[in-house]
Amino acid sequence: MTALASGERREGALTTLRRGLRMMPEFRRGLPATFALALVATAGRVVVPIAVQQVIDRGLAASGGPDLDLVTWLVVVCAVVVVITAVAVYRMNVRLFRTTETALAGLRVRAFRHVHDLSVLHQQTERRGSLVSRVTSDVDQLSTFMQWGGVVGLVSLGQLVVATVVMAVYSWQLTLLVLVCFVPLGFAVRWFAQRLATAYGVVRERVGDVLGAVAESVVGASTVRAYGIGHRTAARLDTAIDRHYRAQVDAQKVTAAVFVSGEFVAALANAAVVVVGVLLGLAGEITAGTLVAFLFLVTLFVAPVQTASEVLNEAQNAVAGFRRVLDVIDTEPDVRDPAVADPAHVRSLPDGPLGVRFEHVTFRYSPDARPALRGVDLTIRPRQRVAIVGETGSGKTTFAKLVTRLMDPVDGRVLLGSDAAGWVPLDEVAFASLRARVVMVPQDGFLFDATVADNVRYGRPGMTDAQVAAAFEELELGAWLDGLPGGVATPVGQRGESLSSGERQLVAVARAYVADPDLLVLDEATSAVDPATEQRLTRALDRLTDGRTTLTIAHRLSTAERADEVLVVDAGRVVQRGTHAELVGAEGPYARLHASWRRASAGTSVPRA
Repeated sequence: MTALASGERREGALTTLRRGLRMMPEFRRGLPATFALALVATAGRVVVPIAVQQVIDRGLAASGGPDLDLVTWLVVVCAVVVVITAVAVYRMNVRLFRTTETALAGLRVRAFRHVHDLSVLHQQTERRGSLVSRVTSDVDQLSTFMQWGGVVGLVSLGQLVVATVVMAVYSWQLTLLVLVCFVPLGFAVRWFAQRLATAYGVVRERVGDVLGAVAESVVGASTVRAYGIGHRTAARLDTAIDRHYRAQVDAQKVTAAVFVSGEFVAALANAAVVVVGVLLGLAGEITAGTLVAFLFLVTLFVAPVQTASEVLNEAQNAVAGFRRVLDVIDTEPDVRDPAVADPAHVRSLPDGPLGVRFEHVTFRYSPDARPALRGVDLTIRPRQRVAIVGETGSGKTTFAKLVTRLMDPVDGRVLLGSDAAGWVPLDEVAFASLRARVVMVPQDGFLFDATVADNVRYGRPGMTDAQVAAAFEELELGAWLDGLPGGVATPVGQRGESLSSGERQLVAVARAYVADPDLLVLDEATSAVDPATEQRLTRALDRLTDGRTTLTIAHRLSTAERADEVLVVDAGRVVQRGTHAELVGAEGPYARLHASWRRASAGTSVPRA
């Protein structure tokens, strides 16, 4: 459907990194000082080879015998330089870690917020585990590379440049020999980098698959146990893990080839320097000290090449993860906040009670799918309690999502307001204004892993525990609240699982009540609760909906009986509209639904033998 699902970027690693760095100004600001410290650290490493050359040629082989004063002075200088180098490396690491974490924290927050900006439909298209992995493990992989690979890369690059310059000063012939040995490896590394980019792109995808499979099996653990399908779930997880394992092995095979190639070329370069260096020494073109120093310098030159396989490995893994993070950020939300997208034309909802108007609204979940709603034209007056009924798949829930702008219609428009105050198209209303005035209570009553009071405070931040308790009293839920172990301070557990489904709905209703919306959308809160809890919920909902425009997705037609008006949806169209009394006495879908519901209700009330 989108870039997230359909295609990883094929741009080069450097292009990806440049795009990413533009999004991390904190990291760019810290780079100059970090590079300066890296230069000090790398420059200090060539002092020892130079000192060795001076000790051999001027100290030990001096014309009047060994010059111990010079040797001592050189040793002291080397010791001082080693200390300075160590301090520079320490400071470079600290700065790099601090700037990296600051920059990546900003990137993680940006990606996380963008995921929330994507529509519900978009989030449902992507596997949740894959989205989570982009914000977590993919950014973590980038962090690992920038902190470890960044340090090694900076030091190695500086070491390579400085060592090459000093080698050229000592012997241009030997320097040219070393470079000739490594030229073929340079071309090979470019080829390996392309293979690693592909291999680690697959690895990052497989990580998302594993996280998705794990998350699904944990969230659905009760269903897995209830149906005894643990072996089937384990098999799915094993398949995801095996695919990740195979992707990692394929990537490591390429990494091993890079490492072996570097080791081979390094051994060849050392051997060539020894042979040619001895010949130059015998010809009197270089001194013994210069040859020994040059061998030290070749070691400094070769070391970055030998670690290049590890750096390249981490770099391609990180770039693959970086591409996935950028894919999230680059994905255009199909439901955009006009306050961000077009601030000049943003509008607020009118004061006073809100009604709802649909003008020629059509919606489908994908281009080739049948319309979930088609050609809907209707107006709901302010402060009216409306029940939306229909068979499963008729379009009831789509209706609710369009009113709350979790999705936008394909054709037509949805407006909120009134004849007196005017009507405002939803796509011109800032999210802040919309969310403050329109609240949806979903059927599952989702709660966060916090206390009862904390969950209620999501409706109105800043409330005290006493105010939360008072809200429960106003909803006639004080007795239920007093029965909890800690009252409003009772932890609800992850996803509210310490409470029953009915109790979670009570908290969700209280959260909507304190938000004090003008328009309330309910996805039938009493559809799956016990009779005692249903009575509590019914009383609380009566208080919640009093004086507010309310749209209720009715799964039980007892809800429709209490509504001011009923909308009957069938195959994406509003086919009937009126009060319960009017519709139940007329021929049509509602009368048939009501009769079927009455028969089902009567059947469930008969005790089993």
